[in-house]
Amino acid sequence: MKNKPESVIDYKKYPSPRMRHHTAPNLYLPVITTAFDPVYYPPTPKSLDWSCVYGNGKPPAALDIGCGRGMFLLEYALNNPNENILGIELRKHASDWLQTIITGEKIQNAAVLWYSIVNGLSFIASESIESVFYFFPDPWVKKRHLKRRAFTVKFLEEIHRVLRTGGILYLMTDVSEVHEYQLETLDEYGGFDFKTSVGSWSLPKTDQEKFCLLKNIPYVRTIGKKWKNNNEV
Repeated sequence: MKNKPESVIDYKKYPSPRMRHHTAPNLYLPVITTAFDPVYYPPTPKSLDWSCVYGNGKPPAALDIGCGRGMFLLEYALNNPNENILGIELRKHASDWLQTIITGEKIQNAAVLWYSIVNGLSFIASESIESVFYFFPDPWVKKRHLKRRAFTVKFLEEIHRVLRTGGILYLMTDVSEVHEYQLETLDEYGGFDFKTSVGSWSLPKTDQEKFCLLKNIPYVRTIGKKWKNNNEV
């Protein structure tokens, strides 16, 4: 990963539509668990033709899960022009708006997919990803909403599968309960050597991270390095 200064995009050229923070509840659940044909549910592709997605025709090397409005994704792509990054976003308005910027700025190594991550990553080849970013997820702190959390052992199984050995899962949250939950889930799965990150890392800052810094809101970073398998360091 190259440590370059963050590039600047004039976002005023791309008026942002009004977006709700959340979307329909059924979109947070796997499509196979629904008892009816979901309305407005994102497609669940089994494969993707990367030659139609990126300018260089290669698959992604980084994933930004829950990329939101995509400021981190865009800056990462611009700072690392030789590395393809794929953003995954559940809210269609957000993914559509982000795609407008990618097209308008002619960013050849960035792409966004309207998709619900709870359906897995079957369109990503095993051992093909260097970095996975999962930043400031919705906390879903109410007991009845816990089932909407995407961060599960099954989620980690998929992340572990697509990451190359030694690949990194980056986590960041400003909710202490979520941090503890993630550590417990990582420990339960056992496929990552993880630790709370101290100091800075050479990554662009997300909107929420900038907000936390502005408002002096504490947040926690965790990095998890993929082991070869769940029993071998």
